[in-house]
Amino acid sequence: MPASMPRPGDQSYDGLLVADDLPDGWYLPSRFPGERDDDASEQIDRVLGYNDGVATDSQQETPSASDENETIDGRWRYLEHEATHTRVMIRLQRQLFAVPEEVRITGVIYLPWRPGDPITSQLLRELPTARIEAAINKRLFAMKRTETMTGGKIVLPSGRKVGERDLLKPLGDPKKVPDFYEMVALQHGRLTQRGEPNPSATMAEMNGVALSTAQGWVTKARERGLLPPGRRGRAG
Repeated sequence: MPASMPRPGDQSYDGLLVADDLPDGWYLPSRFPGERDDDASEQIDRVLGYNDGVATDSQQETPSASDENETIDGRWRYLEHEATHTRVMIRLQRQLFAVPEEVRITGVIYLPWRPGDPITSQLLRELPTARIEAAINKRLFAMKRTETMTGGKIVLPSGRKVGERDLLKPLGDPKKVPDFYEMVALQHGRLTQRGEPNPSATMAEMNGVALSTAQGWVTKARERGLLPPGRRGRAG
């Protein structure tokens, strides 16, 4: 019997944000506020005037690429913090012109548990927006990256097959190893999944190279579209 289609009122219905994208202590309620059965994102945009910058047909204007990235088809998602019951809505926007395509948070609504409680700059700094963005993009990138599995092995573009255990072994010389940067991406991804706070530093130790060398490998893997974009000022 086929599984029933998720309703739009289920916040993870479109896969843009799922519970595993959130840091510890935060959770994604299954329904929108008010027990709505529909995705209220368009209504929220209208109320906030978020779509003011997009020209209508009657204006006969074409928004710029940056306008399209920032305003068209954003989706608001409602989060709660388990300990403080802080309520936050974040606006997720696909950056269609980024290479590779990514998702950014382009709006935040912060609601303390008790209406009327003050909001301090410290509380706003503690919102894990960068971590949520990074988790979403790593998940979406992993879903798009092509890895052919044959007999429990990952088949690289050259036809070379590697197993899961090979991903945590020294990578060798980039001038001699086929698919070297594919292996860099896979090793970095495996370390990230394992929860390493600084995958590049761990790669440097595993491969017996300087940190700058490992970081250079990761940069080249990103340039080849094998890893999602990094974030400024963040390790790894």
